[in-house]
Amino acid sequence: MAERFITIEGTEGAGKTTAMQIIIEWLQARGEEVVSTREPGGTALGEELRAVLLAHRSDGMSAEAEVLLMFAARAEHLARVIRPALARGAWVVCDRFTDASIAYQGAGRALGIERIQRLADWVHPDIQPGLTLWLDLPVELGLTRAARRSTPDRFEAEETAFFERIREGYAAIAEQQPERIQRIAAEQTPEQVKARIIAVLEAYTKPGVIDD
Repeated sequence: MAERFITIEGTEGAGKTTAMQIIIEWLQARGEEVVSTREPGGTALGEELRAVLLAHRSDGMSAEAEVLLMFAARAEHLARVIRPALARGAWVVCDRFTDASIAYQGAGRALGIERIQRLADWVHPDIQPGLTLWLDLPVELGLTRAARRSTPDRFEAEETAFFERIREGYAAIAEQQPERIQRIAAEQTPEQVKARIIAVLEAYTKPGVIDD
């Protein structure tokens, strides 16, 4: 487990971008170096793969191809961004990581958690986030928020049932790993969400939890 590796998870419209900014500013105010990044993406290759994965020109892509592209982007991301940053003692704050693959492809696409876990064991057997904030909210509310933000991409255009399976997938991971995954009720006011995030960060970084 990488204690200085924080990930943010959630379905569309959950407020991950805002949450990332809260975390980054909180850590930087304490003099920490912070590397902020996202998945898929984070590298030149990762951003190219992100464009392929999100574009409607890829409608009809098989679930197997989708998850393998996700992990190809992740392998490059780990090699070029995440591992080097952690090695020099920086904090890494990442918008999505392998939990997203478990939820989106494992549960949403019905590939199964076990198949995703085998890929994770191959690509990053030595690295797992120390803390994950799961921004959880009702699917319909999230999709409504996302629709106000931009034209739906290939994932956002999926049916509601797809996102319900994803939410169930996240809930299952959180139940299995309650110490790592902290649920944030994202339907609350921005002020309430921020307060909850900061409370989680304060508890996580108290003396004895993170090694200096």
